[in-house]
Amino acid sequence: MGSPRARALVAVVAVAAAVALFIVLSADDEESTTSTTAVSTTETTTQASDDGQGGSDKSEGPSRPEVATIEVKNGQPVGGVQELTFTAGDEIRFDVKSDTASEVHFHGYDVIKDVEAGGEASFDLPAEIEGVFEVELEETATQIAEITVEP
Repeated sequence: MGSPRARALVAVVAVAAAVALFIVLSADDEESTTSTTAVSTTETTTQASDDGQGGSDKSEGPSRPEVATIEVKNGQPVGGVQELTFTAGDEIRFDVKSDTASEVHFHGYDVIKDVEAGGEASFDLPAEIEGVFEVELEETATQIAEITVEP
């Protein structure tokens, strides 16, 4: 192959190329892992309603998510306890429709709203407290929703 000096030079160049390739490929791996962003979604349960105001299904804007609707019949949540997840800093928005009059208590945030028989109570507040919170019919202590606010 040639002189020992030439072989040593080829070996040094090969090692340098391997190290450079390793560094370049490692930087790509770090870049792809650090640029990965977790996306939080809001689970919602919606129902179509005709409120007699034109029945428009248009949202209020592109950044406003659909509002979850928790329906209560005979004092129980239809479909069981609804699990809703929000991200801290966003808005917590949900409605409660009930066939009987009741008081709806959103624990943790300590928001209480009355809902008339056949009526609806709307909740819209900033997600400022992280954790898991119950929403219940206060008089009967019946849980109708579990709200999770994630970081």
